[in-house]
Formats: sequence, C-alpha cells, structure tokens
Amino acid sequence: MPTKQKSPYGSWESPISADLITQGGLRLGEVRVDGDDVYWHEGRPEEAGRYVIVKRSADGSTTDINPAPFNARNAVHEYGGSAYAVRDGAVYFTNWDDQRIYKASSTCEPVSITNVPAIERGLRFADLKLTNDSKWILAVSETHHEDREADNSIVAVPTNGSGDVQVLASGHDFYSSPRQNAAGDKICWLSWDHPNMPWDGCELWVADFDAANGSVGKAQKVTGGADTSIVQPDWSPDGSLVFITDESGWWNLTKWANGKVTPLITEEKDHGGPAWAFGFCTYSFLEDGAILLKGTKNGKGLLRMVMLSGREVAETAVAHTSIAEVNVIGDDVVYIGASPTSAAEIVRATLSKGSTTTLKSSSSIELDYSYLSVPEAITFPSTDNGEAHAFYYSPTNPDFESDGLETPPLLVISHGGPTSAASSALSLPIQFWTSRGFAVVDVNYRGSTGHGKAFRDALKGNWGVYDTDDCIAAADYLVSKGLADTKRLAIKGGSAGGYTTINALTFEDRFAVGATYYGIADLMVFIGDTHKYESRYMDTLIGPYPEAKQLYHDRSAINFTDQLSCPMIILQGLEDKIVPPSQAEIMAKALREKGLPFSLMMFEGEQHGFRQSKNIKASLEGELYFYGRVMKFTPAGDLPGVEIENESAL
Repeated sequence: MPTKQKSPYGSWESPISADLITQGGLRLGEVRVDGDDVYWHEGRPEEAGRYVIVKRSADGSTTDINPAPFNARNAVHEYGGSAYAVRDGAVYFTNWDDQRIYKASSTCEPVSITNVPAIERGLRFADLKLTNDSKWILAVSETHHEDREADNSIVAVPTNGSGDVQVLASGHDFYSSPRQNAAGDKICWLSWDHPNMPWDGCELWVADFDAANGSVGKAQKVTGGADTSIVQPDWSPDGSLVFITDESGWWNLTKWANGKVTPLITEEKDHGGPAWAFGFCTYSFLEDGAILLKGTKNGKGLLRMVMLSGREVAETAVAHTSIAEVNVIGDDVVYIGASPTSAAEIVRATLSKGSTTTLKSSSSIELDYSYLSVPEAITFPSTDNGEAHAFYYSPTNPDFESDGLETPPLLVISHGGPTSAASSALSLPIQFWTSRGFAVVDVNYRGSTGHGKAFRDALKGNWGVYDTDDCIAAADYLVSKGLADTKRLAIKGGSAGGYTTINALTFEDRFAVGATYYGIADLMVFIGDTHKYESRYMDTLIGPYPEAKQLYHDRSAINFTDQLSCPMIILQGLEDKIVPPSQAEIMAKALREKGLPFSLMMFEGEQHGFRQSKNIKASLEGELYFYGRVMKFTPAGDLPGVEIENESAL
C-alpha cells in the first residue's frame, strides 16, 4: 500500500474538482413511460441550465424532444414541475421563456397551443397530464396580474391549438395534481389556501368529468383539511383513488373507494414528501392493480408491492438507497435511483429477475470509490430537550493524511426549504470538501421531512431558532467526539439554509466562517415582496403579520449586524424571484460597514439555485479560496482568487 502524503486538512489534492462536478451535473427528473418508450427530463449545466426532454425508444436509441433554444421548464409557484406530458408519442411541454404550452414535432419546430398572455409570461401551466383520449391537457394554471397576486386553478387545455382553455376548478388559493381515472369519467385534484403550504394541510376533491367538452360536475370533497397534508393522489386500475396522507402522523398510503377512506399502510415511515415541485411520484400501479411503493429498511433501498387490500405481498431489495419517480412499464419498473457511492441515474429494473439496466446517468465520471466518504446517519441532542438528525462525512482521501496533530475543520450544511431534507445520496459537492480534508455534517434539523409530522411541525413558530440550534448542536456533538476542530467550524446553506447560516453567524459566536447562497437576511422581504406560493409561509414558521411583527424583526439578522463577528462569503443569482438580490446587497453593506472580511459574488442569468456550469464552478472554487484565507490553509491547485473586502482584517 502506497504511503500517504502528510498534508494539513483542507489542502489535500483531489480529483473531485469543480470542473468535474459540472461535467457530472445533469439534473434528472420527471420520468414518464409511454408504451415501450421511456422519457425523462435533463437539466444541462453546459447548456446554461436548459431543460431537455429525452426519449429512449425500445431499441435503446435516444432523442431530444425539444430543440434549442426551447427550455422545458415552467414557473408556476416559481419552482415549477411536471413540465411535460406524453401519450401515444405526442409530447406537450411548457417553454421557460414565454411559459406557453407547445406541441413537439419530429418534422418542424414545436408549435404553441396556448395563446399569448396579456402580461409577458403571465399565463403559466404546470402538472401537465394528457387525458385518455389526448384531446385535453389537465393542468394547474397560474394567471398573473399587474396589481394583485396571481390566480391559480385547474384547467383543461385543448390539444387542437384552439386556445379555448376550460377552467375546471377555481376559488382556492392553490391547486395541484389533476388526474383522470381509467374509465375517463372522473378527475381528482388537491387544493389549499393561505396561509397553508401543502405540507401543512390541503383537501382532496373528486368530480365527474365530461371529456367531450372538457367540463366537470359538482366537486365532492373526499378528505383532508387545514391540518392534514395529502400528496400524490392517483387512480388505480380498478377505480379506487389512492393517495398519501399524514393523518396518522406520518405520510402513509391510503385509498378511497365506495365512499370510504381506508389506510393501506399505517407505520412510522413517510411514504411521501413536501410538494415543492409538481408531479413527484413515490409509487406506481402494476397492471393487476397492485401498488409498487418505494421504501427503505435498515438503510437499504427496496420496492414494496402492496395490494389495494393493504396486504403487502413482496418487497425487492434494490441497489439504490434514494428512489424517486417510480413508473411501471410492463413487468418492469423505471425510476431515478442514487446511493452514497453512486450518482443519480435512471434505471429500468426487472424485479422478478433482479436485473437492472441504467438508461441514463447524471454523471459519466468514473470515480475511484476510495476517494468517496460514505455518510453515517447520526442523531444528537439539541435545545429544549429536542433531538435532530444528520449525515456525517469523515475526511477521506487515499493519497493524503494529516500529521496526526490536528483535528479536521468541519463544514456544517443547512438544507433549504426549510421544509425539506438532506439525503445520503452521493453528492459530488460534498465529496469536493471531504476529499480535501474537511469533515462535513449535513443536518436534518427540526422541521425537516422524513421523520414524521411532529418533527416537521416542530419548526412552526421556531424558524430561525431550532434550525440554528440544531446546526450548532451537530457541530458540538462532533467536536465532543473528537471528530472536528472546535476553532475551525464553517457553516453554509442555500435559500432557507442561507437564512440559518446568516443567523448562526450573527446571533451565535460558534463558527469561524460561513457561506450563504441566496440566503435571507431580512424576513420583511416576504411581506409583500415575494411570490404568491411562499408569501404566507412565514405565518406558520414565524407567526402571522403584523401580529408577530416584533418576531420578524428579532429573527432578521440584518437588524443585529453589530453582533456579526466572523467572515462571510455571499453568493447570489441576479434573476432570483424567490430571494431577491437585495438580500445579498444589504448583508454585504452591513459587513462592509462593520469592517469584517467578506466576498460578494453576484451571478448574471441565475435564478434560485445555480444551473450554469461556469457559475457552479466559480461558486465552489470561490468558497474554497475564501475558507482557505480565513482558516489559514492553502488549497491545492491553482484557484482563481475572489475579491475579499476588508481583507486586512484577516
């Protein structure tokens, strides 16, 4: 075995470069099956983040459906989702630049089937599903206005290009999941109202559907309410309506048949997740009506076969611990899978034979596994007698080790949302750090999903407190185990995770440095200056405004910049409609006036989350350079420097 070189933590040479990460940065999603063909969605960093629908035919050949410059992405709720629909070879998709629906063509440019809106990009469509006869696209519509918030509804869009869109359901603030049954005579959907987010509570509706003229009869409420979250309703082949509800305290599989709601599985596991984007699917139906449901057991991934009676008849282990976009195709299943040592890939599995074929990988990079740090799931105590969860990654590199006299620096990651979750799936950006000698802890603070409703609801009224507490508790726990240097703790996060980062660096004196990606410094920005979907999110996370005005002030770091005590790098997209660039600018102004070292990196053409290769690369390398300057180590390689204001204070 070759002798390892001794080098300080943080300075190890690594093959996992920022360039490599962007090369392997395909975003895979929205898997669909149509006969023997499989379709999926690719977000391509090398094409400035353009989203392309890809078709894989039965013979193994692949074809791009939407040619450049068409970008198959929608902006309903700003996060979008389910941007295309396919049936019998016909593909319809929403185009990012104008938000109109287009019909793809193999012989000419795609053709729009919806009208030009009165306001640019003012009529948007998401959650697209073709009806059984392909005459209509069922969708969620979002109509924008100059002087008030957008209107959302369930619509039927004619595929003949007439533009005569039929409104099927309206009057509630939000809608999702329009689905038609196999017989064609009914549809279902979800609705909810301010101040709820869909994971707080929503209602499931059913109505008779007349496919001839795209109209519905009187809607019937099936179940749900202000305190019951429902996700992923869909019709089984026998006409039962299957969905996932958290009424038991966990997102469990349930059905509605003959006017009766019946739990199919009641267990302390979440079968669903937060509906940030439209159209995700954690289960699908086999031809005999059985349900194929993703799951895990003892940290291993599996697919579970559940009958509509609720009886579980089989479970099959798979190589992936993270599974999404479950679709049945004949006797096979197609899904997106990942594991701690394998990047996301679209696979087709024949469960009866235990065989799996990779249809598309998010990365063509072949990595030596010895450079990968495999996460360990940890649970640790936190404030108010609470506990939180995380994935801990040790510094790992077969070529380097420290001199044994130092403890590694620790990078604490706070995920976005905040109603979301960290995953154990392979993350090259995390391996970028661990292979250079950083320990990393990816925190599932109170409020994260995947640990039941009570854990998720614990953040209500406590955002800015428990998330910060739990990130600090994770760092303290690892320091107490001798796994991290108490004087070299860094914290980073994006969006809501950026808010946690800024708060941790302002209200607490625990970290040496931090990085905030499109983070929130002033909660008041959400009062009248953000998009409709999240405009009342703070009502539950903080409190209703203006009644809780003082809390908004007290939990906004921008009001307490006198307490800032450590350097920060701020990274922001200039076209972000969710967290506006002004948030980055006001934080930079405060750091400038305080005389603290900081870097401000603003990226043209980026929205909420960076999608362009050059910007992903620049942000990672800039962050590493900044940490090196603050923590006094020299990163390996020839990194481009970033401007550090107040650098003399280092």
